[in-house]
Amino acid sequence: MGTVVTTPELADKYLMQTGRRLPVTFVRGHGCLAYDDAGNEYLDLVAGIAVNLLGHAHPEVVAAVSAQAKMLIHTSNLYYTQPQVDLARRLVELSFPSRVFFCNSGAEANETAIKIARKWGARNRAGAHQIITTLGSFHGRTLATVTAGGQPRYSDPFKPLPEGFMHVPYNDLEAIKAATSARTVAVMLEPVMGEIGIVPAKSGYLAGVRKWCDEQGLLLILDEVQTGLGRTGRWFAHQHHGITPDVMTLAKGLGGGVPIGACLAAPTADVFEPGDHGSTFGGNPLACAAALAVLEVIERDGLVGHAAEMGESGRVRRTSRQGLSAGMPRCSAHRQCGRRQLSPLRASTDHHRPADRSGAADDAPGAEVTATKGQRHRAILDVVNRDSVHTQQEIAEALARRGLHATQATSRATSRSWDWFAPATVIAALPPWSESSCSQSSSWSRWPSSRPHLEQRTWSHGASTKPRCQESRALSPATTPSSPCSASVGPARR
Repeated sequence: MGTVVTTPELADKYLMQTGRRLPVTFVRGHGCLAYDDAGNEYLDLVAGIAVNLLGHAHPEVVAAVSAQAKMLIHTSNLYYTQPQVDLARRLVELSFPSRVFFCNSGAEANETAIKIARKWGARNRAGAHQIITTLGSFHGRTLATVTAGGQPRYSDPFKPLPEGFMHVPYNDLEAIKAATSARTVAVMLEPVMGEIGIVPAKSGYLAGVRKWCDEQGLLLILDEVQTGLGRTGRWFAHQHHGITPDVMTLAKGLGGGVPIGACLAAPTADVFEPGDHGSTFGGNPLACAAALAVLEVIERDGLVGHAAEMGESGRVRRTSRQGLSAGMPRCSAHRQCGRRQLSPLRASTDHHRPADRSGAADDAPGAEVTATKGQRHRAILDVVNRDSVHTQQEIAEALARRGLHATQATSRATSRSWDWFAPATVIAALPPWSESSCSQSSSWSRWPSSRPHLEQRTWSHGASTKPRCQESRALSPATTPSSPCSASVGPARR
Protein backbone atom coordinates (compact mmCIF):
# COMPACT_ATOMS: atom_id res chain seq x y z
CA MET A 1 0.00 0.00 0.00
CA GLY A 2 1.51 3.32 -1.07
CA THR A 3 2.22 6.19 1.27
CA VAL A 4 -0.46 8.87 1.28
CA VAL A 5 0.96 12.31 0.54
CA THR A 6 -1.00 15.16 2.09
CA THR A 7 -1.87 18.43 0.44
CA PRO A 8 0.44 20.41 2.76
CA GLU A 9 3.31 18.07 1.89
CA LEU A 10 2.70 18.55 -1.82
CA ALA A 11 2.47 22.30 -1.28
CA ASP A 12 5.84 22.34 0.47
CA LYS A 13 7.33 20.61 -2.54
CA TYR A 14 5.69 22.54 -5.36
CA LEU A 15 4.68 25.97 -4.03
CA MET A 16 7.03 28.85 -3.25
CA GLN A 17 7.10 29.38 0.49
CA THR A 18 6.11 33.04 0.61
CA GLY A 19 4.08 32.65 3.79
CA ARG A 20 3.04 30.21 6.48
CA ARG A 21 -0.28 28.48 5.95
CA LEU A 22 -2.67 27.16 8.54
CA PRO A 23 -2.67 23.37 8.83
CA VAL A 24 -6.02 22.89 7.14
CA THR A 25 -7.11 22.17 3.56
CA PHE A 26 -10.49 23.64 2.64
CA VAL A 27 -12.57 21.99 -0.05
CA ARG A 28 -15.87 23.88 -0.03
CA GLY A 29 -17.79 26.69 1.63
CA HIS A 30 -21.34 27.88 2.15
CA GLY A 31 -22.19 31.32 3.45
CA CYS A 32 -19.92 32.03 6.41
CA LEU A 33 -19.04 28.35 6.84
CA ALA A 34 -16.05 26.51 5.38
CA TYR A 35 -15.35 22.76 5.29
CA ASP A 36 -12.01 21.00 5.22
CA ASP A 37 -11.02 17.72 3.58
CA ALA A 38 -11.74 15.85 6.80
CA GLY A 39 -15.33 17.07 6.88
CA ASN A 40 -14.82 19.55 9.72
CA GLU A 41 -16.91 22.70 9.68
CA TYR A 42 -15.54 26.16 10.50
CA LEU A 43 -16.83 29.67 10.88
CA ASP A 44 -14.77 31.66 8.39
CA LEU A 45 -13.12 34.42 10.41
CA VAL A 46 -11.18 35.90 7.50
CA ALA A 47 -13.53 35.85 4.48
CA GLY A 48 -10.63 35.37 2.10
CA ILE A 49 -8.89 38.46 3.54
CA ALA A 50 -11.80 40.85 3.05
CA VAL A 51 -12.73 39.32 -0.30
CA ASN A 52 -15.78 37.08 0.14
CA LEU A 53 -18.17 39.98 0.45
CA LEU A 54 -21.29 37.80 0.26
CA GLY A 55 -19.81 34.69 1.85
CA HIS A 56 -18.92 31.44 0.14
CA ALA A 57 -20.85 30.17 -2.88
CA HIS A 58 -23.50 32.87 -2.88
CA PRO A 59 -26.17 31.52 -5.25
CA GLU A 60 -26.43 34.66 -7.37
CA VAL A 61 -22.68 34.95 -7.81
CA VAL A 62 -22.52 31.25 -8.67
CA ALA A 63 -25.33 31.67 -11.20
CA ALA A 64 -23.71 34.72 -12.80
CA VAL A 65 -20.31 33.07 -13.11
CA SER A 66 -21.78 29.82 -14.41
CA ALA A 67 -23.91 31.55 -17.02
CA GLN A 68 -21.05 33.73 -18.22
CA ALA A 69 -18.62 30.79 -18.35
CA LYS A 70 -21.00 29.03 -20.74
CA MET A 71 -20.93 32.01 -23.10
CA LEU A 72 -17.58 33.82 -22.97
CA ILE A 73 -14.77 33.80 -20.40
CA HIS A 74 -11.98 35.84 -21.96
CA THR A 75 -11.27 37.83 -25.11
CA SER A 76 -8.47 40.27 -24.06
CA ASN A 77 -8.98 44.03 -24.21
CA LEU A 78 -8.51 44.18 -27.97
CA TYR A 79 -12.31 44.01 -28.19
CA TYR A 80 -15.42 45.27 -26.40
CA THR A 81 -17.44 43.09 -24.02
CA GLN A 82 -20.75 44.15 -22.50
CA PRO A 83 -20.13 43.01 -18.90
CA GLN A 84 -17.02 45.21 -18.70
CA VAL A 85 -18.86 48.30 -19.93
CA ASP A 86 -21.82 47.58 -17.64
CA LEU A 87 -19.59 47.21 -14.60
CA ALA A 88 -17.64 50.40 -15.34
CA ARG A 89 -20.90 52.31 -15.72
CA ARG A 90 -22.23 50.96 -12.42
CA LEU A 91 -19.09 51.86 -10.48
CA VAL A 92 -19.14 55.39 -11.86
CA GLU A 93 -22.81 55.76 -10.95
CA LEU A 94 -22.07 54.66 -7.38
CA SER A 95 -19.01 56.88 -6.90
CA PHE A 96 -18.14 60.03 -8.88
CA PRO A 97 -17.76 61.10 -12.54
CA SER A 98 -14.78 59.15 -13.81
CA ARG A 99 -13.60 56.47 -16.18
CA VAL A 100 -12.43 53.02 -15.12
CA PHE A 101 -9.44 50.81 -15.79
CA PHE A 102 -9.88 47.15 -14.84
CA CYS A 103 -7.11 44.87 -13.61
CA ASN A 104 -6.87 41.81 -11.37
CA SER A 105 -5.91 42.95 -7.85
CA GLY A 106 -5.54 45.86 -5.47
CA ALA A 107 -1.81 46.06 -6.06
CA GLU A 108 -2.39 46.39 -9.81
CA ALA A 109 -5.05 49.03 -9.22
CA ASN A 110 -2.60 51.02 -7.09
CA GLU A 111 0.14 50.58 -9.71
CA THR A 112 -2.30 52.10 -12.17
CA ALA A 113 -2.91 55.05 -9.87
CA ILE A 114 0.84 55.61 -9.49
CA LYS A 115 1.32 55.60 -13.26
CA ILE A 116 -1.56 58.05 -13.66
CA ALA A 117 0.08 60.37 -11.14
CA ARG A 118 3.46 60.13 -12.88
CA LYS A 119 2.02 60.98 -16.29
CA TRP A 120 -0.20 63.70 -14.85
CA GLY A 121 2.85 65.28 -13.19
CA ALA A 122 4.81 65.18 -16.41
CA ARG A 123 1.95 66.93 -18.18
CA ASN A 124 0.81 69.39 -15.51
CA ARG A 125 3.58 69.95 -12.94
CA ALA A 126 6.80 70.17 -14.92
CA GLY A 127 7.75 66.56 -14.35
CA ALA A 128 6.84 66.34 -10.67
CA HIS A 129 6.59 62.69 -9.68
CA GLN A 130 6.85 62.34 -5.90
CA ILE A 131 3.85 60.86 -4.10
CA ILE A 132 3.24 61.49 -0.40
CA THR A 133 2.01 58.39 1.44
CA THR A 134 1.84 57.48 5.11
CA LEU A 135 3.90 55.48 7.56
CA GLY A 136 2.32 52.10 8.25
CA SER A 137 0.22 52.13 5.11
CA PHE A 138 -0.19 49.16 2.81
CA HIS A 139 -0.82 49.45 -0.92
CA GLY A 140 0.31 46.11 -2.34
CA ARG A 141 3.25 43.81 -2.99
CA THR A 142 4.60 44.98 -6.34
CA LEU A 143 7.89 46.86 -6.24
CA ALA A 144 6.24 50.26 -6.55
CA THR A 145 3.30 49.60 -4.23
CA VAL A 146 5.41 47.98 -1.51
CA THR A 147 7.59 51.10 -1.64
CA ALA A 148 4.53 53.33 -1.47
CA GLY A 149 3.47 51.49 1.68
CA GLY A 150 5.33 52.93 4.64
CA GLN A 151 6.55 49.66 6.15
CA PRO A 152 10.27 48.98 5.71
CA ARG A 153 9.95 45.36 6.84
CA TYR A 154 8.14 44.64 3.59
CA SER A 155 10.19 46.82 1.25
CA ASP A 156 13.76 46.66 2.61
CA PRO A 157 14.48 43.11 1.34
CA PHE A 158 14.02 44.38 -2.22
CA LYS A 159 16.33 47.39 -2.27
CA PRO A 160 17.15 49.36 -4.29
CA LEU A 161 13.58 50.62 -4.30
CA PRO A 162 11.89 52.92 -6.82
CA GLU A 163 12.43 56.58 -6.07
CA GLY A 164 9.56 58.99 -5.67
CA PHE A 165 7.71 58.25 -2.41
CA MET A 166 7.65 60.37 0.76
CA HIS A 167 6.20 58.89 3.96
CA VAL A 168 4.59 61.00 6.70
CA PRO A 169 2.52 60.12 9.80
CA TYR A 170 -1.15 59.33 9.21
CA ASN A 171 -3.78 61.81 10.39
CA ASP A 172 -1.20 64.61 10.32
CA LEU A 173 -2.21 67.25 7.80
CA GLU A 174 0.66 69.54 8.77
CA ALA A 175 3.13 66.76 7.95
CA ILE A 176 1.67 66.51 4.44
CA LYS A 177 1.97 70.26 4.02
CA ALA A 178 5.58 70.21 5.23
CA ALA A 179 6.47 67.35 2.87
CA THR A 180 4.96 69.04 -0.19
CA SER A 181 7.47 70.46 -2.64
CA ALA A 182 7.80 71.32 -6.30
CA ARG A 183 8.51 67.62 -6.88
CA THR A 184 5.20 66.51 -5.33
CA VAL A 185 2.50 65.30 -7.68
CA ALA A 186 -0.02 63.48 -5.44
CA VAL A 187 -1.07 62.39 -1.98
CA MET A 188 -2.03 58.71 -1.65
CA LEU A 189 -4.03 57.63 1.41
CA GLU A 190 -6.24 54.89 2.82
CA PRO A 191 -9.46 56.32 4.31
CA VAL A 192 -8.97 53.75 7.05
CA MET A 193 -5.55 52.24 7.60
CA GLY A 194 -5.94 48.52 8.12
CA GLU A 195 -2.60 46.74 8.07
CA ILE A 196 -1.14 48.00 11.36
CA GLY A 197 -4.47 48.00 13.18
CA ILE A 198 -7.67 49.86 12.37
CA VAL A 199 -6.78 53.54 12.14
CA PRO A 200 -9.57 55.68 10.64
CA ALA A 201 -9.08 59.19 9.36
CA LYS A 202 -9.80 61.77 12.03
CA SER A 203 -12.63 64.20 11.52
CA GLY A 204 -11.48 66.90 9.11
CA TYR A 205 -8.31 65.11 8.03
CA LEU A 206 -9.38 63.94 4.57
CA ALA A 207 -11.25 67.19 3.95
CA GLY A 208 -8.11 69.09 4.89
CA VAL A 209 -5.99 66.97 2.56
CA ARG A 210 -8.50 67.50 -0.24
CA LYS A 211 -8.34 71.27 0.28
CA TRP A 212 -4.54 71.24 0.37
CA CYS A 213 -4.33 69.23 -2.85
CA ASP A 214 -6.68 71.68 -4.54
CA GLU A 215 -4.66 74.66 -3.36
CA GLN A 216 -1.34 73.14 -4.43
CA GLY A 217 -2.52 71.54 -7.68
CA LEU A 218 -1.95 67.94 -6.51
CA LEU A 219 -3.89 64.75 -7.15
CA LEU A 220 -5.62 63.00 -4.26
CA ILE A 221 -5.48 59.20 -4.60
CA LEU A 222 -7.60 57.12 -2.21
CA ASP A 223 -6.91 53.42 -1.80
CA GLU A 224 -10.35 51.92 -1.08
CA VAL A 225 -9.31 48.35 -1.82
CA GLN A 226 -10.39 47.29 1.66
CA THR A 227 -12.81 50.02 2.71
CA GLY A 228 -14.90 50.24 -0.45
CA LEU A 229 -18.18 48.57 -1.42
CA GLY A 230 -20.29 49.18 1.65
CA ARG A 231 -18.12 47.94 4.48
CA THR A 232 -18.19 51.25 6.36
CA GLY A 233 -21.88 52.03 5.96
CA ARG A 234 -21.36 53.99 2.73
CA TRP A 235 -20.51 52.64 -0.68
CA PHE A 236 -17.05 54.15 -0.28
CA ALA A 237 -15.40 55.31 2.93
CA HIS A 238 -14.49 58.75 1.61
CA GLN A 239 -18.19 59.53 1.32
CA HIS A 240 -18.31 59.85 5.12
CA HIS A 241 -16.01 62.85 4.80
CA GLY A 242 -17.88 64.74 2.07
CA ILE A 243 -15.01 64.68 -0.40
CA THR A 244 -14.27 63.22 -3.82
CA PRO A 245 -10.83 61.88 -4.80
CA ASP A 246 -9.18 62.38 -8.15
CA VAL A 247 -8.27 58.69 -8.30
CA MET A 248 -9.76 55.76 -6.38
CA THR A 249 -8.67 52.12 -6.34
CA LEU A 250 -10.84 49.08 -5.65
CA ALA A 251 -10.41 45.30 -5.51
CA LYS A 252 -10.87 42.60 -2.83
CA GLY A 253 -14.65 42.26 -2.37
CA LEU A 254 -15.56 43.64 -5.78
CA GLY A 255 -15.66 40.19 -7.38
CA GLY A 256 -16.97 38.32 -4.36
CA GLY A 257 -14.00 35.95 -4.61
CA VAL A 258 -13.26 36.26 -8.31
CA PRO A 259 -10.06 38.29 -8.91
CA ILE A 260 -10.74 41.80 -10.16
CA GLY A 261 -9.39 45.28 -9.45
CA ALA A 262 -10.40 48.71 -10.65
CA CYS A 263 -8.91 52.19 -10.82
CA LEU A 264 -11.28 55.14 -11.28
CA ALA A 265 -9.90 58.47 -12.52
CA ALA A 266 -11.87 61.71 -12.51
CA PRO A 267 -11.66 63.85 -15.67
CA THR A 268 -8.78 65.94 -14.27
CA ALA A 269 -6.70 62.77 -13.75
CA ASP A 270 -7.84 60.83 -16.82
CA VAL A 271 -4.56 61.15 -18.73
CA PHE A 272 -4.03 57.65 -20.15
CA GLU A 273 -3.88 57.27 -23.91
CA PRO A 274 -3.80 54.07 -26.00
CA GLY A 275 -0.60 52.20 -25.23
CA ASP A 276 0.03 53.85 -21.84
CA HIS A 277 -1.23 50.94 -19.77
CA GLY A 278 -2.91 47.58 -20.15
CA SER A 279 -3.92 44.26 -18.65
CA THR A 280 -4.37 40.99 -20.48
CA PHE A 281 -6.93 39.56 -18.07
CA GLY A 282 -8.25 42.80 -16.57
CA GLY A 283 -12.00 43.27 -16.91
CA ASN A 284 -12.61 39.90 -18.52
CA PRO A 285 -16.28 38.93 -18.95
CA LEU A 286 -16.20 36.30 -16.19
CA ALA A 287 -14.83 38.61 -13.50
CA CYS A 288 -17.09 41.47 -14.53
CA ALA A 289 -20.18 39.26 -14.45
CA ALA A 290 -19.28 38.21 -10.90
CA ALA A 291 -18.75 41.82 -9.83
CA LEU A 292 -22.05 42.93 -11.33
CA ALA A 293 -23.82 40.20 -9.35
CA VAL A 294 -22.07 41.29 -6.14
CA LEU A 295 -23.10 44.92 -6.60
CA GLU A 296 -26.67 43.91 -7.41
CA VAL A 297 -27.00 41.83 -4.24
CA ILE A 298 -25.47 44.55 -2.05
CA GLU A 299 -27.91 47.11 -3.41
CA ARG A 300 -30.98 44.87 -3.51
CA ASP A 301 -30.53 43.56 0.02
CA GLY A 302 -29.66 46.94 1.52
CA LEU A 303 -26.32 45.73 2.81
CA VAL A 304 -24.71 49.18 2.86
CA GLY A 305 -27.48 50.42 5.11
CA HIS A 306 -27.18 47.28 7.19
CA ALA A 307 -23.49 47.97 7.79
CA ALA A 308 -24.39 51.50 8.91
CA GLU A 309 -27.02 50.11 11.28
CA MET A 310 -24.58 47.61 12.75
CA GLY A 311 -21.97 50.31 13.22
CA GLU A 312 -24.43 52.63 14.95
CA SER A 313 -25.72 49.80 17.11
CA GLY A 314 -22.18 48.95 18.15
CA ARG A 315 -21.44 52.61 18.88
CA VAL A 316 -24.47 52.93 21.15
CA ARG A 317 -23.60 49.73 23.02
CA ARG A 318 -19.97 50.81 23.38
CA THR A 319 -21.08 54.16 24.80
CA SER A 320 -23.47 52.42 27.19
CA ARG A 321 -20.84 49.97 28.42
CA GLN A 322 -18.27 52.72 28.86
CA GLY A 323 -20.72 54.61 31.03
CA LEU A 324 -21.50 51.56 33.15
CA SER A 325 -17.83 50.77 33.64
CA ALA A 326 -16.76 54.31 34.48
CA GLY A 327 -16.24 53.38 38.13
CA MET A 328 -14.30 50.20 37.46
CA PRO A 329 -10.52 50.01 37.93
CA ARG A 330 -8.65 50.75 34.74
CA CYS A 331 -5.22 49.83 33.42
CA SER A 332 -2.67 52.61 33.90
CA ALA A 333 -1.48 52.08 30.32
CA HIS A 334 -4.98 51.49 29.04
CA ARG A 335 -4.34 51.55 25.33
CA GLN A 336 -1.17 49.47 25.58
CA CYS A 337 -2.94 46.90 27.72
CA GLY A 338 -5.73 46.68 25.19
CA ARG A 339 -3.25 46.25 22.35
CA ARG A 340 -1.43 43.52 24.19
CA GLN A 341 -4.58 41.51 24.84
CA LEU A 342 -5.80 42.14 21.32
CA SER A 343 -2.65 40.94 19.59
CA PRO A 344 -3.52 37.23 19.21
CA LEU A 345 -6.45 37.87 16.85
CA ARG A 346 -4.83 40.85 15.17
CA ALA A 347 -1.74 38.92 14.28
CA SER A 348 -3.73 35.88 13.23
CA THR A 349 -5.08 37.91 10.34
CA ASP A 350 -1.71 39.46 9.55
CA HIS A 351 -1.56 37.83 6.16
CA HIS A 352 1.29 40.05 4.99
CA ARG A 353 4.01 38.67 7.23
CA PRO A 354 6.24 36.47 5.05
CA ALA A 355 7.16 33.90 7.68
CA ASP A 356 6.72 32.84 11.27
CA ARG A 357 9.52 34.36 13.30
CA SER A 358 9.93 32.40 16.51
CA GLY A 359 9.42 34.70 19.46
CA ALA A 360 8.79 37.71 17.22
CA ALA A 361 7.09 40.67 18.80
CA ASP A 362 4.01 42.35 17.44
CA ASP A 363 5.15 45.37 15.43
CA ALA A 364 2.30 47.71 16.29
CA PRO A 365 3.29 50.74 18.37
CA GLY A 366 2.85 50.17 22.08
CA ALA A 367 2.51 46.41 21.76
CA GLU A 368 4.22 43.87 23.98
CA VAL A 369 5.91 40.61 23.01
CA THR A 370 3.27 38.07 22.07
CA ALA A 371 3.12 34.47 20.96
CA THR A 372 4.43 33.59 17.53
CA LYS A 373 2.21 33.82 14.49
CA GLY A 374 2.11 30.04 14.11
CA GLN A 375 0.85 29.63 17.66
CA ARG A 376 -1.80 32.27 17.10
CA HIS A 377 -2.89 30.57 13.89
CA ARG A 378 -3.28 27.26 15.69
CA ALA A 379 -5.35 28.93 18.38
CA ILE A 380 -7.65 30.47 15.76
CA LEU A 381 -8.34 26.99 14.42
CA ASP A 382 -9.02 25.80 17.95
CA VAL A 383 -11.60 28.46 18.72
CA VAL A 384 -13.73 28.34 15.60
CA ASN A 385 -17.26 27.25 16.27
CA ARG A 386 -17.83 23.86 14.67
CA ASP A 387 -21.56 23.66 15.25
CA SER A 388 -23.87 24.30 12.30
CA VAL A 389 -24.95 27.76 13.46
CA HIS A 390 -26.84 30.15 11.25
CA THR A 391 -28.75 32.61 13.44
CA GLN A 392 -27.73 34.65 16.48
CA GLN A 393 -29.92 32.44 18.66
CA GLU A 394 -28.20 29.32 17.36
CA ILE A 395 -24.82 30.92 18.00
CA ALA A 396 -25.87 31.66 21.59
CA GLU A 397 -27.07 28.08 22.03
CA ALA A 398 -23.84 26.72 20.61
CA LEU A 399 -21.89 28.87 23.05
CA ALA A 400 -24.06 27.78 25.95
CA ARG A 401 -23.19 24.16 25.23
CA ARG A 402 -19.57 25.18 25.84
CA GLY A 403 -20.37 27.13 28.98
CA LEU A 404 -19.89 30.44 27.19
CA HIS A 405 -22.06 33.44 26.47
CA ALA A 406 -22.10 36.18 23.84
CA THR A 407 -21.27 39.81 24.57
CA GLN A 408 -20.96 42.88 22.40
CA ALA A 409 -17.40 44.08 21.88
CA THR A 410 -16.44 47.66 22.63
CA SER A 411 -13.49 49.70 21.43
CA ARG A 412 -12.10 51.27 24.58
CA ALA A 413 -8.62 49.89 24.03
CA THR A 414 -7.95 52.50 21.40
CA SER A 415 -8.02 56.25 21.78
CA ARG A 416 -8.95 56.67 18.13
CA SER A 417 -12.59 57.12 17.22
CA TRP A 418 -13.90 54.65 14.65
CA ASP A 419 -17.57 54.58 15.59
CA TRP A 420 -18.79 54.76 12.00
CA PHE A 421 -16.66 51.82 10.88
CA ALA A 422 -19.09 48.92 10.91
CA PRO A 423 -17.89 45.48 12.05
CA ALA A 424 -19.93 42.81 10.33
CA THR A 425 -18.46 39.41 9.85
CA VAL A 426 -15.70 38.13 12.11
CA ILE A 427 -16.72 36.12 15.16
CA ALA A 428 -13.99 34.84 17.48
CA ALA A 429 -12.86 34.21 21.04
CA LEU A 430 -9.27 33.90 22.21
CA PRO A 431 -7.55 32.93 25.46
CA PRO A 432 -4.96 34.95 27.33
CA TRP A 433 -1.78 33.68 25.78
CA SER A 434 0.36 30.77 26.95
CA GLU A 435 2.13 27.88 25.31
CA SER A 436 -0.30 25.48 26.95
CA SER A 437 -3.25 27.05 25.16
CA CYS A 438 -1.80 26.39 21.70
CA SER A 439 -2.51 22.68 21.50
CA GLN A 440 -4.39 21.36 18.49
CA SER A 441 -7.66 20.85 20.36
CA SER A 442 -10.94 20.62 18.52
CA SER A 443 -13.24 21.77 21.29
CA TRP A 444 -13.41 24.33 24.06
CA SER A 445 -13.46 21.63 26.73
CA ARG A 446 -9.77 20.88 26.21
CA TRP A 447 -8.68 24.44 26.93
CA PRO A 448 -7.10 25.21 30.34
CA SER A 449 -10.00 25.69 32.76
CA SER A 450 -7.85 27.72 35.13
CA ARG A 451 -8.03 30.76 32.87
CA PRO A 452 -10.59 33.16 34.39
CA HIS A 453 -11.47 34.90 31.15
CA LEU A 454 -11.12 34.73 27.39
CA GLU A 455 -10.55 37.83 25.35
CA GLN A 456 -13.15 38.76 22.73
CA ARG A 457 -12.75 40.50 19.42
CA THR A 458 -14.89 41.29 16.41
CA TRP A 459 -13.85 42.65 13.05
CA SER A 460 -15.14 42.48 9.49
CA HIS A 461 -12.95 40.97 6.79
CA GLY A 462 -16.03 40.27 4.75
CA ALA A 463 -18.34 43.20 4.34
CA SER A 464 -21.75 44.54 5.12
CA THR A 465 -23.50 41.21 4.76
CA LYS A 466 -26.70 40.63 6.68
CA PRO A 467 -26.47 37.92 9.30
CA ARG A 468 -26.65 34.29 8.92
CA CYS A 469 -23.83 34.00 11.43
CA GLN A 470 -22.31 37.31 10.41
CA GLU A 471 -23.65 39.59 13.10
CA SER A 472 -21.48 42.13 14.86
CA ARG A 473 -20.91 39.95 17.92
CA ALA A 474 -17.88 38.89 19.87
CA LEU A 475 -17.85 35.65 21.78
CA SER A 476 -16.47 35.17 25.29
CA PRO A 477 -17.13 33.28 28.51
CA ALA A 478 -18.11 35.08 31.65
CA THR A 479 -15.60 37.68 32.73
CA THR A 480 -14.83 38.68 36.27
CA PRO A 481 -14.71 42.20 37.76
CA SER A 482 -11.18 41.40 38.87
CA SER A 483 -9.97 41.46 35.28
CA PRO A 484 -10.89 44.95 34.00
CA CYS A 485 -8.64 44.67 30.98
CA SER A 486 -10.72 41.77 29.66
CA ALA A 487 -13.38 44.33 28.77
CA SER A 488 -10.92 46.50 26.90
CA VAL A 489 -11.20 45.62 23.28
CA GLY A 490 -10.23 47.22 20.00
CA PRO A 491 -10.11 46.62 16.27
CA ALA A 492 -8.22 43.77 14.66
CA ARG A 493 -5.53 43.96 12.02
CA ARG A 494 -6.73 43.38 8.52
